[in-house]
Amino acid sequence: MTEPDAAAGPEDDAGPEATGVRPRGDYFVQSLERGLAVVKAFTADEPELTLSDIARRTGMTRAAARRFVLTLVDLGYVGTVERRFHLRPTVLELGYTYLSLLSFPEVATPHLTALSNRLKETTSIAVLDGDDVVYVAWVGPRRVASSGISIGTRLPAYLTSHGRAQLAGLPDEALDDYLARTPLPARTARTTTDPAVLRQRLMDVRAQGYALVDQELEEGVTSLAVPIRDAGGTVVASVNVGTHARRMSAAALRRTSLEALRETAAQIERDIALLGARPTPPGQL
Repeated sequence: MTEPDAAAGPEDDAGPEATGVRPRGDYFVQSLERGLAVVKAFTADEPELTLSDIARRTGMTRAAARRFVLTLVDLGYVGTVERRFHLRPTVLELGYTYLSLLSFPEVATPHLTALSNRLKETTSIAVLDGDDVVYVAWVGPRRVASSGISIGTRLPAYLTSHGRAQLAGLPDEALDDYLARTPLPARTARTTTDPAVLRQRLMDVRAQGYALVDQELEEGVTSLAVPIRDAGGTVVASVNVGTHARRMSAAALRRTSLEALRETAAQIERDIALLGARPTPPGQL
């Protein structure tokens, strides 16, 4: 085979000083570590590297880097064009088995955590189960509500931004069935209890792509949610952020959080499309 950017000379092994790695005992296979270091040298910003680039990034000598990268070429994990190397799709096999076993909450929670850290508010994900929403992931401070919301909590869909974001995604016939059969008792003075009014609000949610609920579930609690869709465009869950009305008005919550919520939903949608993880209420896991 052709060996791009190959320098003549001995194929010496880089020692611990070259890689910056302290020996870990007689069980430790340093050659495996170096091979993985070559794989990790590639990034989204620099997907193509020369042999010199790889040697510099891994701390190996050029000769050692050459041996490891050409082994990866032979195994099909690395490709090469005009003295530059790149990862091949085969490398995805190294992690796919693990990723394919992840549940929906495991896939979504890192994104939810990043959202909570970004907004400094409580964030959650819920799925529609019958006439209720069930919380499947929850991250953030407990300063927002006294409702005792946690993973597995079940609430009437009409009262929550989660529920409205998902009810709005139902086909018209299914939505009309829901409104016809579901009692709408008030929880606060602000709760929407008229089915016709609720239907119009759900049509607004459908049109604008988000649901904002201001103190209808609990006095002082305001929340904003956007839907999460599967690869076919069906709403399968929602992600929301909640805050206390004394800290932030509903308008301010929408202004400061809507873009971040939409970005998070898009990230989760990409992951579930790739991995096939589908939301399931905790009781059905």
